[in-house]
Amino acid sequence: MNPIKEKSRSLENSFLPLKKMYPKSYNKNKTSPYTKTRVILMNGTEFESQWFMHNFARHCDEPEILSALAVVRRQEQQQQKRISCLKPLNESILETTIAYEQLAVDLTAVLAKHEKDENNIKALNFALLEDFDHLYRYANLLKMDKGEDADMLVGKYTEIMPGRPTIAEHRYPSDDVKPHMNAESADLYSKLVASTITAAEQQTMNYYMNIAQWYKNDLGRRLYAEIAMIEEAHVTQYESLKDPTQTWLEQWVMHEYCECWLYYSAMQDESNSYIKKIWAEHFKMEVAHLKTAAKLLKKFEGRSFESLCGSGEFPQLLKLGGNKDYIRKVLASTVELTADNTQVKHDYKDIKKIPDDHRYFDYQKYMSDPEKTPSHLVIKKAIERLGKDYRYQDSDHPVKELRSRQKDNTTIARTK
Repeated sequence: MNPIKEKSRSLENSFLPLKKMYPKSYNKNKTSPYTKTRVILMNGTEFESQWFMHNFARHCDEPEILSALAVVRRQEQQQQKRISCLKPLNESILETTIAYEQLAVDLTAVLAKHEKDENNIKALNFALLEDFDHLYRYANLLKMDKGEDADMLVGKYTEIMPGRPTIAEHRYPSDDVKPHMNAESADLYSKLVASTITAAEQQTMNYYMNIAQWYKNDLGRRLYAEIAMIEEAHVTQYESLKDPTQTWLEQWVMHEYCECWLYYSAMQDESNSYIKKIWAEHFKMEVAHLKTAAKLLKKFEGRSFESLCGSGEFPQLLKLGGNKDYIRKVLASTVELTADNTQVKHDYKDIKKIPDDHRYFDYQKYMSDPEKTPSHLVIKKAIERLGKDYRYQDSDHPVKELRSRQKDNTTIARTK
């Protein structure tokens, strides 16, 4: 599939009528968990697109480009509103949150499994264990506050147990910045990976930033606020992987190509026939957007679409699904890593091998008193109330230190 060769309506004829912007919501009890995660992913992709184009417009004084940005941005906003309203009225904040974290876990894992760029793989695997832990913390809050088992929400495709403990994830901010790829030499799939995971994590960050104040008890509000800070760290990490030396027009073309790839992937993977038609319609809209951006790139910078995307043929499509074995392997081998950008090489190091005076430990003192940290308190209270923490796992935890269900581990990956 090559989107640049696909037929599409003209840009001016690609607006959605108002009645299409409020679709029929999915049934939360009958819909596949991966349909729910696709809705979140594509919602985040659309947010990233319009957010990027607003920033582009603020750094551009060319009337023709500004006009095209305004038209495409309005259509992207229509798509975003439509996708957002696929979520049903009776789906709670916490139920939606479980879907957010399942997306973060399984999207990250599947992207890493098919990635070849070592820098991208390390970044994905590192944050994977943190989102995996977030799923566990929120699942325990759900069990306490709503009496619901999160394994039913994730369809038992994703295990629910501790990852790298959230309390250990509070790092000095600049340690989350990573070396960026070279867009001229990077594999097309690697560029799509960086764009996709940045948009997905940014959507999660934004959701938690804005939902915390709406939760109905103090512990829940505090948990959302804490984990939102880790999502900020993840966005910092992932966006730093992208090549910042690309021009605004080059970045625009890549944004639109990535959207085409994601919508086409979603369309191929979707089990809900009604939503599948929405993905197909949005794909056609994105083809018009891609052609518009490519035309402007050629006119104003003399660069072709092919100079960025090769032939334009899609690389391997994105297919969401369970990744239990892969996650267990990453857990067993990398749970004690932390980020370290204080040396010449930006990397990830075992917590036991960084110096005693590393800024990680100073930042930990500032941010994380275990007995007052919400992510720890959630598990502590769940154990007190339920007799043990809530988990869904197929076998013993691959990390011995994280097997206890009567005590939350606040030292692994955090102390020497």
